[in-house]
Amino acid sequence: MGFRDNRQSKRMLEKMGLNLEEMPDVDEVVIKTKEKDLIIKNPQVSKLKSKGIDMYQIMGNDTEEIIKEESKISEEDVLLVSQQANVSEEVARNALEESDGDLAQAILKLK
Repeated sequence: MGFRDNRQSKRMLEKMGLNLEEMPDVDEVVIKTKEKDLIIKNPQVSKLKSKGIDMYQIMGNDTEEIIKEESKISEEDVLLVSQQANVSEEVARNALEESDGDLAQAILKLK
């Protein structure tokens, strides 16, 4: 049993307690994971509402994957350098990145 048109499909979904709406003018959808970002350009996006839950359907062919580099600088190292050099965590992170994660070199550079 196929649906004859969008109006009939929409009525049937509404009878089941589902509300489907198209989201126009979506330029891209970004899905972020720990390892990579998946970018879907010019997707067709639909939002399905049911009992207080929003579900999204994303369709598209134009995708791009960006592999993330794993940072070798831990939050503990940033906090330690920040406290020892009496600087913000952002300044400490930059110093650690410039010193390739060497704690002592980063602290000395900031003092």
